[in-house]
Amino acid sequence: MNNGSVTERLYNGLIKENPTFVLVLGMCPTLAVTTSAINGLGMGLTTMVVLALSNLFISLLRNVIPDRVRIPAFIVIIASFVTVAELLLKAYIPFLYDALGLYIPLIVVNCIILGRAEAYASKNGPVLSLFDGIGMGLGFTMALTIIGAFREILGAGKVFGFDIMPASYIPCSIFVMAPGAFFVLALLTAIQNKIKIEGEKKGKDMSKIQSGCGHDCLNCADTSCTSKVVVKEETVEKVSEKVHENKELEFVDINEAVEDTVEITVDDISAINAAVNNSGEGNENG
Repeated sequence: MNNGSVTERLYNGLIKENPTFVLVLGMCPTLAVTTSAINGLGMGLTTMVVLALSNLFISLLRNVIPDRVRIPAFIVIIASFVTVAELLLKAYIPFLYDALGLYIPLIVVNCIILGRAEAYASKNGPVLSLFDGIGMGLGFTMALTIIGAFREILGAGKVFGFDIMPASYIPCSIFVMAPGAFFVLALLTAIQNKIKIEGEKKGKDMSKIQSGCGHDCLNCADTSCTSKVVVKEETVEKVSEKVHENKELEFVDINEAVEDTVEITVDDISAINAAVNNSGEGNENG
């Protein structure tokens, strides 16, 4: 699957980097509003719309927004779409607006939306950023709906308001209370981890891809990444000299041979030295 395709963006958000089950982000609405499947679906779709539109606009404005004020600018864009979504819900779906309550305006500071804005939309084109938002939003919606359905079935014997359990079934009300959210999330995460472990035992690649990678390998903590960049034809001494002279260093991607120019400051000396040493060890082993 092409790493830069629309299909890959959708599959990435739904499966490989599902924001709830894989990245474990947005836990506040995940645990709070999923007392029923309809609540989970409503929150997920609302978040998806905000995420997709904010990704699109942030990508379109990525070359206009000054780097120093990018986070406040992202929040203003996100807040604008959240306000529109909140007013539409209040006007046309009042029962869902009442059920979600305070968690609608809190979408503004949802770490999924801010994370995708910073990690992907601000570094990629508008089309892929739009579908990255849709993919992540669908993954979030799917997770919230599944959790809400499990809690509703076990806690009320219903799903989407329809009775599906026999009349003799005694609902376990704890599942529609706060502890039930933790129980169901832990169960579903354990099932997912079990599937991944079994897949790895069979030789399948079950690892998540590094979506939204900005090639910032100096600050990357993922030691399993195979796309580490190395300083081209530079020694530690030359790197330090260029740092003090406020020059720019040229980096080359091993896998794709994509050259990026990264501004280096004095504070990055130790990180640069570590990157050069690690690159040298990797080249010797290779």
